[in-house]
Amino acid sequence: MSKSIQNVFLIGPMGSGKTTIGKHLAKLLKLGFYDCDHELERQTGASINLIFDVEGEAGFRKRESRLLEQLTARKAVLISTGGGVICQEENRSLLRTRGFVVYLKTSIENQLKRLSQDKSRPMLQAEDRVQRLLDLARVRNPLYDATADMVFNTRDQSVHSTAKQLYSAIRQQVDPLNADN
Repeated sequence: MSKSIQNVFLIGPMGSGKTTIGKHLAKLLKLGFYDCDHELERQTGASINLIFDVEGEAGFRKRESRLLEQLTARKAVLISTGGGVICQEENRSLLRTRGFVVYLKTSIENQLKRLSQDKSRPMLQAEDRVQRLLDLARVRNPLYDATADMVFNTRDQSVHSTAKQLYSAIRQQVDPLNADN
């Protein structure tokens, strides 16, 4: 067994299912669940949009990095990260050294479909959402690939079915001798 399943960190672009799938997967793995964005909002009492408005992206990223340091220090957790968390090398290093990192990969088409009604994401506020997602993918996808222990393609399936498939894939990679348990 190369890495412990003690902690699992989900990375990937917005709309890839990190939070939705992560909640179900955490139950299957019997891990505590934390969503970085929700936890940041809970701790600060401010929305992500407000933090972006007041402090800009740089201020938000500093807060996000401090929170990631705190959350990844915990044991037996599954953490759904924000899409841009991998932009800082320190964050990528924390993720790689403190748990099993899964890149939830999805298409731009799926992102657009899943985020069609979402007005709450500062990085998505653009006239041309397709171009914004393409620009983010061009920068971030190589970082996701380089950081992940495993890449898992999300498709248009039920959340429960996707979580079960991901659970099996993780168990197979982390603990192949006990994957069927």
